[in-house]
Amino acid sequence: MHPVVIVGAGIGGLAAAVELAGQGMPVLVLEQARMPGGKLREVAIGRQRLDAGPTVFTMRWVFDELFHRAGALLDDHLALQPAHVLARHAWSTSERLDLLADVQASADAIAALAGPAEGRRYLDFCRRAARIYRTLEGPFLRETRPDPVSLVRRVGLRGLPDLAGISPFTSMWRALGEHFKDARLRQLFGRYATYCGSSPFEAPATLMLVAHVEREGVFLVEGGMYRIVEALASLAQRLGVQLRTGAGVAALRTEAGRISGVRLESGETIAAQAVIFNGDPAALAHGLLGHDMRAAAPPMPLPRRSLSAIVWNVAAPVEGFELARHNVFFSPNSEAEFDALFTHRQVPPQPTVYVCAQDAGEHAPPRGAQRLLCLVNAPATGDERPGTEEEIARCEQQMLTTLARCGATLRIDPAARVITRPADFARMFPGTGGALYGAASHGWRASFSRPESRTGIPGLYLAGGATHPGPGVPMAALSGRLAAASLMHDRPAASMPAWPQAATPGGTSTPSATTADRR
Repeated sequence: MHPVVIVGAGIGGLAAAVELAGQGMPVLVLEQARMPGGKLREVAIGRQRLDAGPTVFTMRWVFDELFHRAGALLDDHLALQPAHVLARHAWSTSERLDLLADVQASADAIAALAGPAEGRRYLDFCRRAARIYRTLEGPFLRETRPDPVSLVRRVGLRGLPDLAGISPFTSMWRALGEHFKDARLRQLFGRYATYCGSSPFEAPATLMLVAHVEREGVFLVEGGMYRIVEALASLAQRLGVQLRTGAGVAALRTEAGRISGVRLESGETIAAQAVIFNGDPAALAHGLLGHDMRAAAPPMPLPRRSLSAIVWNVAAPVEGFELARHNVFFSPNSEAEFDALFTHRQVPPQPTVYVCAQDAGEHAPPRGAQRLLCLVNAPATGDERPGTEEEIARCEQQMLTTLARCGATLRIDPAARVITRPADFARMFPGTGGALYGAASHGWRASFSRPESRTGIPGLYLAGGATHPGPGVPMAALSGRLAAASLMHDRPAASMPAWPQAATPGGTSTPSATTADRR
């Protein structure tokens, strides 16, 4: 029996490999890079390893379920510590706010910053975000092919009021104005739209569910986020998965209209009973893996692309500001910031800056140089306007100016930094132009539909962050699980193995997150 070939060893591809191998399927994972991980990657500065991709670990239940179904325990593979401070926010030297794992403590902190009424409004906002999440978790997050019709069918008549309550026709910015009178709080919670590479002025209010996801638990991964990749790759190989790195795929092959295998850049051909493409669907739409793959996914024109980023990985001391693990230093004008990003397709002159301090824990702050990831949102124009060294230097100065306005002094040694630009992301992830989240989640349909696991080519499935857009690592893992479930359901009965089938039509046969052990 030919293997299932998975093209790409990102989180989605590795999760799909674990799901399939756990059910006895032969699986071969091909990765063009030297190391697995995809967007979840590391860079080196001297002897230090720094996280250079996603930095936030939430929705632990996704990985608890994945490891449990494979006969393993997540805690045996990853050391996770719940974060007390979800994120530290600053607007100036005197305006700072910590969002905390304890909801009431966060409400008290908001009341101290913006007044008691805003603290009470925050609690109302939390309840609304929780309702949106509960409404969409089953019929959207876990569904292989969500659309307006399937959502209505799955929630049933009793669930229609809840479905209306997700506020698909209201922009996130406008909905936040219904909760918060203080512009700083609208800016803070509007930032959750950027977790999907989108603008709060164009994204639906539905994305407020991201706030609930964070409150359910943010975890610090001992040793850095790349340990997640190592844990998944180790589990997959223990289950019999073959993982080949440095194996770039040049084309996907078909026979009689059905996927039949892959051709590597080396010229080697590999037969496959099915293929899961763990890359951006835009690569297929652009014909980068064969002209006949264009029909497998819709094209991704520039106006529909999600955000890219400029990322500085540095090893440097920070003065004047005690960093938490996750920190946000806000632009003074949110509307101008997103107008620059999505209308003018340029980096804002006064950007919001996200800083992940990899060495910051829950106790004493680190001394001396810290391993930092500093991120500024940028338009996904890496394939059209790669950016000059002068432009990147100007962006770096603008980033440092934002930090200084909030009281944080960072001096970057050019010899102790690694910069990743939209053009670099475009090269690493072909077909994207540097977009990190697939299509931007703009307009009402973003509340009801997303790319599905199946394609128009029998035997070809999709996995990855662009297939299941959302806040980072857990959504990518869910995409892999859904791709595996779709593949297993579609297999002809005559070729079904004797081992138990774990997939069911329309989704995965996993317990609800409301009953799964999240801790």
